[in-house]
Amino acid sequence: MLDVLHEPRFVDESPATVYATLLDEDAYLCSESTMYRILRAAGEVRERRAQATHPATVKPELLAGAANTVWSWDITKLRGPARRVFYHLYSVLDIYSRYTVGWMIADREDARLAERLLADSVANQDINRGQLTIHADRGPAMASRTVAELLADLGVAKSHSRPRCSNDNPFSEAQYKTLKYRPDFPDRFDSIAHARDHCHTFFTWYNHHHRHSGIGYHTPADVHYGHSDAVRAARAQTLTAAYTRHPERFVRKHPEPPAPPATVWINQPTETDHTKKP
Repeated sequence: MLDVLHEPRFVDESPATVYATLLDEDAYLCSESTMYRILRAAGEVRERRAQATHPATVKPELLAGAANTVWSWDITKLRGPARRVFYHLYSVLDIYSRYTVGWMIADREDARLAERLLADSVANQDINRGQLTIHADRGPAMASRTVAELLADLGVAKSHSRPRCSNDNPFSEAQYKTLKYRPDFPDRFDSIAHARDHCHTFFTWYNHHHRHSGIGYHTPADVHYGHSDAVRAARAQTLTAAYTRHPERFVRKHPEPPAPPATVWINQPTETDHTKKP
């Protein structure tokens, strides 16, 4: 059977074609599956077409030890007044302070709009070249050449999440969850003006009044602009006075107010990660 399959007329044909041709010639030597088994045993079964190969995706590992060193940005949809009508909320977040350095609402997702928002945010925060990394997922606007060229011109490094891995952009995801789980968040927005008014109120609250659990229950603005130490010192004085009046109410130790973390990571490496690297 292998000799038959090696005949010049069959050498470039599939077993199914060989099988059918032999039947047309009133010959039956074996089944199609047996032909495959014989070829496989001889090491002659393989994919002849060129196969696409993709490099292994690299998990982003970003460290922020101060404000304006790592930003995260994303776009989420807000439901409009009718089905299939959406408004697009763009938000740029500092992962160290959780401060929203820029946001906008548009009727579409567009790389040019994202470019304008990022450029304005960088200018408003007085970012120097080489100071900042901006992280995003791989949406069309985020991965666009327009945005990539802008960041290169500004001297800002870019970082992207792995495909289909929302955990690589946790800070923007968490902020959007906070927005949409607020009791005043509507099921639908009546107009784009309504969406903008609502988000203006939300981001004012989020930046200046929201005691964020991830930064020691300080407001993002206090951490971003360096006021958190003074706020924490005042809290410590209040706790010390309470302890002095009634030490029996504090069973374990002298109370201390929580402090913002010294560093913030996107995908902090573990010891296992380090052992895998050469």
